Amino acid sequence: MKTLDFVLPEGLEAAAPPPVRDGVRLLVASADGVRHAAFHQIGDFLAPGDLIVVNTSATLAAALDGRRADTPVEVHFSSGLDDGDWVVEIRPSGAATGPVTGLCPGEVITLDAGAALVLGRPWPAGQDRLWRARPRIEGNGGPYPFLARHGRPIRYAYVPRPRPLADYQTVFARVPGSAEMPSAGRPFTDRTVTDLITRGVTLAPIVLHTGVSSQEPGEPPQPERFRVPEETARLVNATRRAGGRVIAVGTTVTRALESAADPGGSVHARHGVTDLVLGPDRPARSVTGLVTGWHAPGASHLALLTAVAGEPLVGRAYEEALDRGYQWHEFGDSCLLLP
Repeated sequence: MKTLDFVLPEGLEAAAPPPVRDGVRLLVASADGVRHAAFHQIGDFLAPGDLIVVNTSATLAAALDGRRADTPVEVHFSSGLDDGDWVVEIRPSGAATGPVTGLCPGEVITLDAGAALVLGRPWPAGQDRLWRARPRIEGNGGPYPFLARHGRPIRYAYVPRPRPLADYQTVFARVPGSAEMPSAGRPFTDRTVTDLITRGVTLAPIVLHTGVSSQEPGEPPQPERFRVPEETARLVNATRRAGGRVIAVGTTVTRALESAADPGGSVHARHGVTDLVLGPDRPARSVTGLVTGWHAPGASHLALLTAVAGEPLVGRAYEEALDRGYQWHEFGDSCLLLP
């Protein structure tokens, strides 16, 4: 199976959160083969001295109704820039499958409560899905409190009913900033974390604020803001020296740690905006295991998975998941890759 070339059958897109977060299925793929469990059993596959790194970014209510002239649209706030502009995606109102086309610099998108966006230029250059825009919002606080008052979670067509923002937060969420949930962490619960700690598995935090995930097939991930704390860097390096595994919870954590890793794999405290793209030309240096959800065909995240675990192991996991009817996307089932 070519890892980046498969067809997702109908019925495998999770349309709603599961009744129990840590009750979703967990596929474990390693050199010993593929095994199946419930997520709350993840500790059975780890060992004392392993380190799990989690993302403490919290999800914003990043979707707003707007109007382009007389046409209703939906605005997705992706990420804030240092000069006060935001990266946004303008989509047709309703269950759209792509962005609005034909946007022009200087256009004004009106929002609720007298607010508006003035479009600048495509950001980054070379595409026309994401745009730099200047928010015009009355009152104090700027976009963050405005989104909290007027926004809702970004939702795609495979989730037919609106869900509350709490459904899009992980147990680790502390720092608001993600346009979409760092969803690999969603199945963790207090029960699961307690079990891991009592087994001698250590947890450490990073922050990476995710942008919108609706890339075109083959489109690379967008630049994202991240922070790797000094203590987390120290724990990663100590774990590697002691022979333990550094297991990233999600592609967000992998991207943050690898953005802070030197050529020898040592991780340093670092913060900023990363445009790192992991794949065959840039394999992982510090991450040696990965907890992940299931990604759509053609998604850039698949290349990142192979950068950590290798294409044969990732391909075997996806073949088994498709055969067993695992559920895809943010409310779906999980995978633990242990190359």
